[in-house]
Amino acid sequence: MIKSNNLLKITFYIFLIFFLINYLFPGSLTGYFMFGDIGRHPSLADNSIYQLIPIRFTPFANYLNHFLFTLLISFAGFCTYFKKKILERLFCILLSFAVILELLHFVIPNRAFEVYDLVANLGGVIFAYFIIAIYRFYNKYKI
Repeated sequence: MIKSNNLLKITFYIFLIFFLINYLFPGSLTGYFMFGDIGRHPSLADNSIYQLIPIRFTPFANYLNHFLFTLLISFAGFCTYFKKKILERLFCILLSFAVILELLHFVIPNRAFEVYDLVANLGGVIFAYFIIAIYRFYNKYKI
């Protein structure tokens, strides 16, 4: 159990660092590695590698990207600190993290602040927290 918790912590912090670097970089690192173009942001709809959702949903795919990334990071963090008393504090920290990172897009070159991105980020954190809260409620902290 101790080894799996350490693996979860390492995974959570690697996701967090990757997310931070990718979010604060002026341009798209993921777009550079996938397409060789720093100005192209990968999307679930407009993607030459694999098109996950229909092309008509392209405007919403960017928000889905934000939602899924923050959901993944938040879920990893909540699973890491599942039995700890700091779960609610981590929830507040991740919410603040999502807001601050999106607000930093005002000052980062080649990035733009978007309210829908902020809503998607907050939605990912809140949805992950509700999944963990429901699981904890029904299982009474048993893992």
